[in-house]
This record gives sequence, C-alpha cells and structure tokens, in this order.
Amino acid sequence: MARSFKGASTIEEVAAAAGVSRATVSRVMNGRTSVAPEIAERVHAAADRLQYRPSNIARSLSLGRTNTVALVVPDLGNPMFQQVLRGAMAAAAESGYRVLVAETGEIPNEEAEAALEARLRCDALILASPRMPDEELNSLLARAAPLIVLNRPVEGAQTLSVDYAHGMAAIVDHLVGLGHRDLAYLAGPPVAASNRARLSGLEEAQRRHPFLRVRVIPAGTTIEDGYRVADEVLESRSTGALAFNDLVAFGLLARLNETGVAVPGDISVTGFDGIELSRYATPSLTTASVSQFALGRRAWERLVLAIEDADAESPPETIAPELVVRASSGPVPPARRLGMPAPGPGGAELERAVGEARWRIDAVGAVLEHQDLPLTRYSDGTGMPQVHSPRPYLHPMRSLTGRTVTDLSPVDHRHHYGLSLTIADVDGTSYWGGRTFLPGQGPTLLRNHGRQISTGVELDEDGSRLHESLTWADQHDRQQLVEHRELTGVIIPEAQAWALGWHSRLTAPAGATISSPALRGRPGAGYGGIFCRLVSAESTEVLTADASAESGAHGSRSSWLAFGGRYGREWTSVVLVQDDRAEPRPWFVRVADYVGAGPALAWDTPCVIGAGEDLELGLVALVVDRRLTTQDAADLAELALARVATARRGVR
Repeated sequence: MARSFKGASTIEEVAAAAGVSRATVSRVMNGRTSVAPEIAERVHAAADRLQYRPSNIARSLSLGRTNTVALVVPDLGNPMFQQVLRGAMAAAAESGYRVLVAETGEIPNEEAEAALEARLRCDALILASPRMPDEELNSLLARAAPLIVLNRPVEGAQTLSVDYAHGMAAIVDHLVGLGHRDLAYLAGPPVAASNRARLSGLEEAQRRHPFLRVRVIPAGTTIEDGYRVADEVLESRSTGALAFNDLVAFGLLARLNETGVAVPGDISVTGFDGIELSRYATPSLTTASVSQFALGRRAWERLVLAIEDADAESPPETIAPELVVRASSGPVPPARRLGMPAPGPGGAELERAVGEARWRIDAVGAVLEHQDLPLTRYSDGTGMPQVHSPRPYLHPMRSLTGRTVTDLSPVDHRHHYGLSLTIADVDGTSYWGGRTFLPGQGPTLLRNHGRQISTGVELDEDGSRLHESLTWADQHDRQQLVEHRELTGVIIPEAQAWALGWHSRLTAPAGATISSPALRGRPGAGYGGIFCRLVSAESTEVLTADASAESGAHGSRSSWLAFGGRYGREWTSVVLVQDDRAEPRPWFVRVADYVGAGPALAWDTPCVIGAGEDLELGLVALVVDRRLTTQDAADLAELALARVATARRGVR
C-alpha cells in the first residue's frame, strides 16, 4: 500500500529508507565528501523519493552559516543601487546564497548600526557607497568582516570602486571639445566619497584646460534635487551642466523644459551612472556609464572568496566608466561663442544687429544664419512617425541672443513641430497629426495621416531665399496637392530683431476641400494652416490689435498677433503677421494649455480649392528680445512685412 504523508518527510525517514544512519544523511545533504559514492547515491535517491528537503535553519546551525549576505545601500529608490542588488542576487544565487537588503535613507549616522545588525544575521556584508565618517567605517570593518565596500576606497579593506574621477574628466573633455568653457557641477552629498572623486576629476580637467571655469552648485542625489537647483544653474550662465548622477539630471531636464530652455540648444546637460532610463530621457541623456548589474555581480565574486578563505588576499579593484554620448549634449550655443548673453534670467542687452541672414544647405537640411549664429533650422521631416503626419518644419527658431522660441514634439502634443504648414483635414486626410475629431466620439486615432514629400530644394545665388517643391500625399500615397514654398530671412538692425517670411502656393490638380474639427462639431477648433508652436515661458502674454488675452485673441481677425514670454527678468517676443490676403483670417490661439497660434484656413466654413486652382498662404514671424506693447507689436509687424517683401523682390 502506498504511504500517505501528513507533512514533510524527516531525516529519520530518509535514513530508514536508505538503510543508513541519521548522521550519514546529514553528511550527504551538506555536501561532505567523506561518504562512499554508492551510499551517497542511495541517500539522494531516498530523499528524492520521499521529497525530503533539509531544514535551512538546522543546516545553518550545523554549519555555522546562514547562506545569506546583506547589502546595505543609502537609497534603494536610486535605480543604480537597484541594479547593484540585482547583479549581486543573480551571482549569489548561483552559489546557493540569498541577498538581504537594508536601506539607510541617506542618513550617515545610522549606517554603522544598520550594517552591524544586518551582519549579525548573515554570513557577510556588501556596503554600497557608505556615507559614514572614516572612524565609524574603520571600526565597522574590524567587527563585521568578511565584507566588501563598493564605491569608496578604504585602506585595509576589500574594495570595489568606480573611477568617478576618470568618468567626470571624460565628460568635461567631451564638452570642451564641443566648445564649452563655462560649466556647472550639480554636486552630490559632501560626505559621499564618490562626490569627492568627481570633484577631483573636475580639478584634474581644469588643470588640463586652464581656460575652463567650473561652478559647484550643491544639489544632492534625487530628481527633486536637480529640479530644485535648475534656476540657480540658469543664473550661473553656464553653457553645460554636469549632474552628480542621472536622477539629478532628470530633475534638471524637467525644470528646463518647463521654463522653455532648450537642451542642448541653450544648455547641455550630462548625468552619471548610466542607469537604464537615461536613454529614454527627453532628450536622451549623455552620461558616464557603469554596468551596475556587473558591479553587483563582481562584488559577490570577490566576497565569496573572503567567505571561503578569510586570509585570501584581495587587492582594491577599480572599474572605469564609459562615456555614452547622446542628444542632451551639443555644441556651445552660437550666441555665447559671439560673447552674447546666455538665455535665462539677467542677460544683458544685445548690441545693434548688423549684416544679413543667409541660407545654407547641409547634410541634414538647411540652416538660416546670421554672423555664424544659426537663427533656425529647416528639417525635411522624414524621420517623423507616420502618426505625426510627416512634413518639413522650422526648429529651433532662436532670437539674436540665442534663446530658442519654438518647441519640438512636446509631451502635450507630440505632433507639434516648431513652425510648419499643417492642416487637420484635406478631403479626409490629416496633415496635422495625432487624433481626428469625430462627431459623437471625440478625438479618435485613425489611419488617415498623409505626408508632405519634398521633391526639390534650391537657394537663390546669394542664399537669401530657400525654394522647395512638395507633393502632399494622402494615407494611400495618392497625390492631393502640390506646393511651391519659399522661405525668406531678414535682419532688422534698428529693431535688434529678425524675421522669417513663409510663403506657399498650394495647387489642387483635382480640387480639394480643407476642413477642421470646428466644422464637425468641436467648438473653437478651426485650426489648420501655417502654425507656430512656441515654448512655454514663466509667464506668457498675447496681444492683437483688438485684444490682450487668449479669450480675445482666439478668433480675432487682427492682421498680427504677438506672444511675449518672460524668462526670469528677461523677455523674448514673437510677432506673427498674416501676409497672404487683404482680409485677415481668424487666429487660432492657445496660451493656457500650451503656447501656439496660426491663421485658420477653415474657421467656420470649408476652404475649397477648385480643380487646377491655387491657394496662396503667407506668414511672417519676427523674433525680438524684449517685451512689447500693443503699439510696439503693430510697428514691428508693419516693419517686418516691408522688409520681407523687399527681400522677396530681390532688393537688398
């Protein structure tokens, strides 16, 4: 008869089944080699048959081991320490060990007690980036061996460190190579050895680059710390910010995005550690990368040797970070190369603008420049997702002091791209991007996104104008419209401003009807046409000839519209002027939700283009670094129209 078990099998039952003593079973299960192979095989067979599992507690008492190690970290919320834990756990499991974790919450005076308490319950200790004073650490080393210390050199102890000085020097060399001379370091905790190592790397870089200036701004280790010190970074006038770690860099990027500061257009940002999320930041983060998973694995490999042989020699080991260059670092802002003030609070007045604006074509598009300062870039849009309705666009558009005023694919509306010609509905095809408004359903994602395809770009001989031919293809790649586009840039010295003229002639070979969500039942949503998406400032004003708030500007038929953005104590304004017909179109305007505007092609009635007929569109955008009154904006609108018209006629 089969035996019925009421609970787990015991060592006595295994001994009886194998025909050996209890002590023999114990020796076999503990891996002792003093038992004859044939007897060991019989014991294992009996144990498998009876599904016997030895008691870990009893085994620990017998062997004097728990087969566990403790990992003590300052902040388990930091993904760096999470990866160290994962690496140590994976490696320890291969040796039959488990890893327990203790967090000290970045409180140095609690570390020693927490570490000692953990050690009393485990066979060994991994101390990750300890913050405690040297005296406490040295005392702990004598009481808690075997242990290994990560990221802090300690004489007489087993250590595994990252060469933070080397990593920081590599980041500095990268930025210096991009033209940066004025940097800010967002420092970590003063008690952290890794912070001191980073400072050492900065000092070494300054010795190699005597012209380099580095400001140290106390920050910390968290996203909140980076966010908190962002304004201080801007006030420092630095062109590059080096964060203590990737989390601090994330916080800095978030605040810069809120204040309309472009990265890396206005300031470069770098992190440290290379956590997995760094590649998904916006923009993706340049960092000094160390595989924290590999660091945790290597820590266990070193520690297990000490567990097995307390007298084994274990010299210090150092791992060098790898510089990973991504989108958050770029050349020093051109305006700073010319000695102009930095964007952000407290900049000086720009000297009188002189010279002309000229287009040039490069490997990735076209650039409008003034005295080596890129005023804007014209991209062909081929890299845009289909759901964004791919199209050429202008971004970044900058003021003469280098402040970026346009926004690119922001979180709130990923399909907004600087200044572009974008229409919500051409006979059912969206050239706007994103969702389509359907009556009774609201915004709905459809497979109806068309694209604008460039069929040729050329410049005037003097580079004053850019000409482009385009085909507008629907979601089935059928041609709906053909377009000739002309972009003209002019400098207006007496206003210390510049302006760009956009003129398009759309032809519908078979005819076309332009519609909008407003014509399908969505109130006030008559958008579509030449649309300008701007960055959000600390505060934004909107002016028209007859209104000075979003509610009055939205739907206004003023010939011009002006946005003024405040950045600290400074202002930059953008004036948009209609330049295609005697009767201005209504303005579609947003300020509260985001900042953007454009003349509406289908505000309350469809815009119909007959077969073979043309539709002329024109907009002039002027950028100036000051706050405007209504009269200022009206005067600049008139001046910008005249200068662009003169340039289009070829009268320089």
